[in-house]
Amino acid sequence: MFNVDTARLTPLDRRIVNDLVAHARQHPSFRIAEAAEICGCSISQVSKAIRKAGFSGYKHFIRVLYAGEQPREPALGELERLKRVIEEFDISAVDEFASLIDGHERVILFGYGPSLISAQYFEYKLRFCSSAFVTTAPDEESARTLLERASLLVIFTATGQYRPFGSLAQEASAKGADVVVVSEEFNPLLLDICKRYFVLTRHMQPDTLKPHEKTRTVFFIFLEEVIQRIQRGKAQGRS
Repeated sequence: MFNVDTARLTPLDRRIVNDLVAHARQHPSFRIAEAAEICGCSISQVSKAIRKAGFSGYKHFIRVLYAGEQPREPALGELERLKRVIEEFDISAVDEFASLIDGHERVILFGYGPSLISAQYFEYKLRFCSSAFVTTAPDEESARTLLERASLLVIFTATGQYRPFGSLAQEASAKGADVVVVSEEFNPLLLDICKRYFVLTRHMQPDTLKPHEKTRTVFFIFLEEVIQRIQRGKAQGRS
């Protein structure tokens, strides 16, 4: 689990990350020296931009970037996969996501299919512990009408491959809203549309499953931890 804070990036940092993501779509894995040549900058600038984006280093960035293109280990059984997810769970991502919820008075949740159902569940639980106005948009047009300045749009998606979110995210940003994406699998295309990108696991489900067929168990594990974090913060505020 990791998250990418695109808001911390300068225009140069963003260009470096975007150029490398675009290059990776058509080329095999490359070393950091080649990355610097691609971006027309120094190796240290590449390294700095990648770390500011939320990656531990260049090797981590490249590993994540090519995770869906390199041969993978045989798919794990779901219980074994979840066991590894829990063993590697990063509680700091929970704290950061909870802080984002607490920092906004208006939160709009959105997703398709099973991800929409996950969003609706999260809305239900948030209503008991958050003072924010929280709602789940049933479709993209509804989400557009709900967006206001300083609101938070949270997009849930397992893979980011079912439908694009770029148009909605662009309109949200134009209205002054913050955009956050929560996905189970890393999808580099999602980096361009949000302020903060939370990736929940590197242990992906079988490629034979379509996006709507994949479980959302990891979503619920993450969201339950977020709810508990918000509840603890509320209780501490009363004490």
